[in-house]
Amino acid sequence: MRNICLLAAVGASFLGAPLFAEDSRNANIPNTNTHFSIPRFQSLAEWEKRAGSLRKQVLSAAGLLPMPEKTPLNSQIFGRIENKTYSIEKVYFETLPGFYLAGNLYRPLGKQGKLPGVLMPHGHAEYGRLEHGPLFSVPSRGINMAQQGYVVFAYDMIGYNDTIQIPHAFGGSKEQLWSFGPLGLQTWNSIRALDFLQSLPDVDPEQLSVTGESGGGTQTFMLCAVDQRPKVSSPVNMISLIMQGGSPCENAAGLRVSANNVEIAALMAPRPMLMVSATGDWTRNTPQEEFPAMKAIYALYDKAANVQTVMIDAPHNYNQASREAVYGFFAQHILKDPRWAEYKEKRIRQEKLQDMMVFHHRALPDNAVDLPKLFAYWIAAARKQTAETRNAADLKERLTVAIGVTTPSNVTATLAGAGSLTLSRPGIGDRIPAYLSPGPKTEEAVLVVHPAGSATAKNSPAAKAAMGKKALLTIDAFQTGSAKEQRDRSHPYFLTFNRSDDANRVQDIVTAIAYLKQSGYGKIRLIGLDSAAVWATFAGAVSDIPVTLEADLGTFRGEDDDFVTRFFVPGIQRAGGLEAAKRVLAR
Repeated sequence: MRNICLLAAVGASFLGAPLFAEDSRNANIPNTNTHFSIPRFQSLAEWEKRAGSLRKQVLSAAGLLPMPEKTPLNSQIFGRIENKTYSIEKVYFETLPGFYLAGNLYRPLGKQGKLPGVLMPHGHAEYGRLEHGPLFSVPSRGINMAQQGYVVFAYDMIGYNDTIQIPHAFGGSKEQLWSFGPLGLQTWNSIRALDFLQSLPDVDPEQLSVTGESGGGTQTFMLCAVDQRPKVSSPVNMISLIMQGGSPCENAAGLRVSANNVEIAALMAPRPMLMVSATGDWTRNTPQEEFPAMKAIYALYDKAANVQTVMIDAPHNYNQASREAVYGFFAQHILKDPRWAEYKEKRIRQEKLQDMMVFHHRALPDNAVDLPKLFAYWIAAARKQTAETRNAADLKERLTVAIGVTTPSNVTATLAGAGSLTLSRPGIGDRIPAYLSPGPKTEEAVLVVHPAGSATAKNSPAAKAAMGKKALLTIDAFQTGSAKEQRDRSHPYFLTFNRSDDANRVQDIVTAIAYLKQSGYGKIRLIGLDSAAVWATFAGAVSDIPVTLEADLGTFRGEDDDFVTRFFVPGIQRAGGLEAAKRVLAR
């Protein structure tokens, strides 16, 4: 009777199930130039649930889940240049021990009391924070905003100007395991730059804002996505549904899996934000596409007026017209000036580049580290955080977010005959070929996973021992057995938008577990064979449905080389690696 009931249930789910000719994870390969869309959220609760999970995804991809320890900044301010209405100073401080961020501090003269602070990251212009030309001028906005009454800190991208201990582009498979890369370090630098502004005696720590263009626009909305301190922002010429960022500092593995920059930028909501776009770059559709999508999210907070847009007829830029739009928006929302629409830019005196450089004729501090030493510190700090985490639920969350796993509440099963079926998560389009032998009525089901796929798993001693005695399910986990399909990995930043094969295999095991649970089994035994033992170990750790695990890891010890060659999942070591999985399973 159990056989008949279970097969009837499978057949019933087949009737209403969509059939996919190919696993969506092979057929749909998004990349930085994909034309994305953003879903419509029906309620504030729906959006905030999405926002919470997306924020954790961003933090994990950046290597900031959990946040690193904030060590002393040891800031140095010197080399003051004074004009009639403003001053410019040189600044450097440690965002991590021995890792220095440099920039210029613009201050108004003759202003009393605590003033609002503004962060200014820059784009990929040749001279970085010192670029001064018709399309981009960081000094123009720094000086003008200082004259308007702000304390402004303009700081370097990694590898630009004075912040040159490590290159702008770096990283390989081992760095990805630890989520150690340009995007995460620049986001961390921005967080510490906020700390620096808050530490200044003439800055109101509750009145901070940020604006930057191009890659600096990415830094702007990345910072605002993970830090609530910026009260107003303006990402310029960057928020787009047709181009997500073409630099290593704008991409990190896992960052935009099932996500895009509009959603990430929307994590600013409901704080005021001005979206500046241009007719001559990838923000050309903003009035018709990106802005309405953003406004719809702000409307969920009844704050639709807090997001505004302006389009400039120009190529990619942060030119005078764009800057004046930002001046007015900031004056309206920060300075509360009723004449905000009248703010215009004044001409500036451009200082000599060498007079603005922090380390011109000045050596880096003695403790300055190079890239290998910084990476070694990052690893040691991450291991310390894992060791000091007492709550296994926190470890599970970090692993779950890094791998990108969800435990589905519903799994569709389409019957292919003679015990063969295909499992899928509704609305996802993934396909997991499987074999089911229901067996006699019992409370326990056995799921056997083999790296060669379902057919090999079915013929294993473990499966034969269960056959006819217990319900048995075997699967072709992603890219194994009959599910082995061609996957186009040629796009730049492939892992920014797509999970690794091993991460998808863990998801398939968790999906299979959920299918057995919804089929009525109270207990599930998960058996991972050969190299699938590693997949099963992490699946058992992150599954919301408890399992009894049998998985012989053999020579897999959880070292970097093990993960690179046998279980490559970016961020897995930063999330705690094998130690975290074992601790979660042992609770």
